[in-house]
Amino acid sequence: MGKKGDLSNFERGMVVGARRANLSISQSAQLLGFSRTTISRVYKEWCEKGKTSSMRQSCGRKCLVDARGQRRMGRLIQAESRATLTEITTCYNRGMQQSICEATTRTTLRRMGYNSRRPHRVPLISTTNRRKRQQFARAHQNWTVEDWKNVAWSDESRFLLRHSDGQRVRIWHK
Repeated sequence: MGKKGDLSNFERGMVVGARRANLSISQSAQLLGFSRTTISRVYKEWCEKGKTSSMRQSCGRKCLVDARGQRRMGRLIQAESRATLTEITTCYNRGMQQSICEATTRTTLRRMGYNSRRPHRVPLISTTNRRKRQQFARAHQNWTVEDWKNVAWSDESRFLLRHSDGQRVRIWHK
């Protein structure tokens, strides 16, 4: 059998009840659908400590960002959705006694349901620009190929060698 997770308190009680009803380990495992190792471990724990609850929920490192900190982080993102992970972490650490790192911020934001995405590129065409474009198109719609050969065309490309000037902006949203 593969591991399916921790047993609930009810399932642990069923294991203890089956063993207390004088069923063997193999019979209990077959009846309840758990492995023999699980049956013997749960029953041994009950005999030695008198408890059937699992304490595994309280193991592991505690989260540095509690529910209050999550609400605060949510307000920071709502105030500035284009803030980078470093900026969010810096703003969060400003008023806190215990500071957190960027990895903790990223984990907390993902746990809260936020994802980091590149913003959609939307053409910013105002009504004035739209009107000017239509005027240009109407004025030049009857031009021939020879007329267009007299126009100097230029392609504009940007090249940055060492740093980013904010072109790769990432936003956080649910």
